[in-house]
Amino acid sequence: MGSLSAISITIDPYTILVWAVIGLVAGFLASKLMLGHGMGLLGDIVVGIIGAFAGGLLAGAFGVTFNVPGHPIVSEIVLAFLGAMVLLLIVRMFRPRRRFGRF
Repeated sequence: MGSLSAISITIDPYTILVWAVIGLVAGFLASKLMLGHGMGLLGDIVVGIIGAFAGGLLAGAFGVTFNVPGHPIVSEIVLAFLGAMVLLLIVRMFRPRRRFGRF
């Protein structure tokens, strides 16, 4: 039988700040591209962070590795951006359409 290994995640103020910056950049870019406007500071951060998790899960499920030359945070932003775009696409698919006018 295989052995189980534990994953250790350290959450300190620096880690939270990095998550917020990655989420802000990825969420802002994805919401501008998919919606045509930003979703506000908090909305962009939340969409970007959820998108980062979704992008990481999708990349892991399909066995895709993604590395951009340069600083490793650039790769994380691109992956979070792609995940946020998928998230916003799914939200747009299930969101009721607004009607303009009175009819």
